[in-house]
Amino acid sequence: MASLRFLVGPTARKVIEQQGLNPQLFTRLLAASGGPKWIGIAALDRYIFSQFLANRQHVIDTLGASSGAWRLCCFAQDDIDAAYSRFEALYINQRYDTKPSPEQISANVAKIISGIVGVKSGTDIVTQPLVNSHFIACRGRHLNGGQHRAQLAAGLLGAAASNLLSRRSIALHFQRTVFATSPNTSPFSELADLPTTTVALTADNVQQVLVASGAIPWVIAPVHNISGAPAGAYFDGGISDYHFDIPHTGRDGLTLYPHFYPHMKPGWFDKALGWRRASSNYHDALVLAPSQGFIDSLPYGKLPDREDFSRLSSDERIQYWQSALKMSQQLADEFAEVVVKGNVSDYLEDLY
Repeated sequence: MASLRFLVGPTARKVIEQQGLNPQLFTRLLAASGGPKWIGIAALDRYIFSQFLANRQHVIDTLGASSGAWRLCCFAQDDIDAAYSRFEALYINQRYDTKPSPEQISANVAKIISGIVGVKSGTDIVTQPLVNSHFIACRGRHLNGGQHRAQLAAGLLGAAASNLLSRRSIALHFQRTVFATSPNTSPFSELADLPTTTVALTADNVQQVLVASGAIPWVIAPVHNISGAPAGAYFDGGISDYHFDIPHTGRDGLTLYPHFYPHMKPGWFDKALGWRRASSNYHDALVLAPSQGFIDSLPYGKLPDREDFSRLSSDERIQYWQSALKMSQQLADEFAEVVVKGNVSDYLEDLY
């Protein structure tokens, strides 16, 4: 495969080598935080969501943060392709021709989420019988839960500083909150790496949760007082779980992770910490990631990212993102070819 890498943990390798690339093997589906980077793998998402996993007969637990939660909310809708089309169009075509305030961006994000969930307003997401959705948002604590930007600035600096010493210190600054369609049976309700609150994902709060899950501190205003959740200001789920580093508990089976990198950073404050990578929690995972050659072939030689908003004009950025979206079809085509030929063992690489 020239463009797509098949990275596996040791448990996943053994199972996949014996049983092939069978959709019935996968009981967990992850989607990471990472802003616009998802655009570079969008067609792969579409193929996995609407074709590869379409005919399974078992429930799949999904876990998403930030834009990963937005991707997975498409998977949980009745018409996946229509939902993902709305997501692509609304996200890529957003415009900020003058510098917006966090409140203005938050209002625009709310409109994007409303458009993605469509006329059913998310009711299909929370009632989908074969998808158990989990979306992460983080409730600000102490200075990070205050009303003023000066407090938030100090709180973020404190969180970044303490995180240098220990990832677990994030719990002093933010409370991981997992919103689940079946909270009483959620496989993520007893996470021990960080204190975790599990809250029911309902038709009343699903849009609030999706906005909150992508509310990047300082950039986007938090969502206050989500229905059914503890009172407070809720921010981006990537703060606690940027690419995830948690046990894959719950149903027997493997974890499928369409990702934009061949590695995982546990939390948002770990992005610049070269020594902090995900641990052995991916022993049961198949991670699908673009090759460096594919990334180099994209316009500007990189995946789309948030800096594009300030680096490019709106017209330049939209054209670039649409080109990256179109090019992502190569990843989907290569995955589909392996599914049809049944030769995935030829392409498996060890994740660690």
